[in-house]
Amino acid sequence: MNEMADILIYGAGAIGSFMGYLLSDALDLDGRKIENVALLGRNRHINRIKDLGLRIDLPEGREIVQFKHYFTGLEDLKASDFCPEIVIVCVKTYSLPAVCDELRKSGLLQGRMKNALFILLMNGMGNREVFDELDLPDSQVLEGITSLGVKLSEDDLAQLKGKGKTILEDKIGVDKKKFMRDRFFEKGFEMEFAPDFREHQYNKLFVNSVINPITALTRRENGIVLSSVLKNTVEGAIRETVNVAAKEGIIRDEKEVIEVVYSVAEKTFSNTSSMLQDVSKGRMTEIDSINGHIIRLAKKHNIEVPVNEALYGLVKSATGVNYP
Repeated sequence: MNEMADILIYGAGAIGSFMGYLLSDALDLDGRKIENVALLGRNRHINRIKDLGLRIDLPEGREIVQFKHYFTGLEDLKASDFCPEIVIVCVKTYSLPAVCDELRKSGLLQGRMKNALFILLMNGMGNREVFDELDLPDSQVLEGITSLGVKLSEDDLAQLKGKGKTILEDKIGVDKKKFMRDRFFEKGFEMEFAPDFREHQYNKLFVNSVINPITALTRRENGIVLSSVLKNTVEGAIRETVNVAAKEGIIRDEKEVIEVVYSVAEKTFSNTSSMLQDVSKGRMTEIDSINGHIIRLAKKHNIEVPVNEALYGLVKSATGVNYP
């Protein structure tokens, strides 16, 4: 394989756009168009990037990245000569079934994406099970999580709000692994390939299942989780999730998980969670793949999770989406 890998970012929103920047060769960021990374996203965002470049706001200043390949749908991709070796799926969890349908109908899985590696870099749990409907070989699909905090402004500026590690399942070839890790490292970011990925996935679930719904409901930044009046709610939700995780073979000490959640809330005190951003914009949230996932596992194991059920129901009601 060549040193460079051709990568399609499928879902170039906040995180997806930032991934496009991170995976671009630093040597090509000096005014030249990036050829090996392509962005697929919503019309408005893609058109803005075509006009102005992908604008990234970092603590040390602004980067502007120009790309050769932009797509607003798979038909655009089919009409191009771009052939991705890696497809990083960064859509919202509720959009994944539609993505699977689009891929199936496009014929690309039998064509130029036949041997592509798909990375599901998404929030929540249960994404792999949805993607499995495409019947791709296990070696071609892996999951990832990221602790990066990125927000898209009204004028489509990608603003880095929190710097964190990106972790992928350790199911990727040596060359591709080196390429991706090197791109991250040269820009000062971390990427880890974890053989115990499921452990990391649950670590993120413990945090997201508290911070996301509480910030969405209170319309406050992450620091609200530290409020003393929410102590019973926060710790009750964590206790339930730790019990459910134990039934799934993920054993954690409840007190340690509570400390981690409070630590994350403190470190990201002024951050706006993705769920709060969705609620503020009147969009669907990913509550079904976070607290909803906990509730489904609890029913599977005949465990009661009333705090998670309350948070789930309140977020669903607050958005007015799928409300009977």
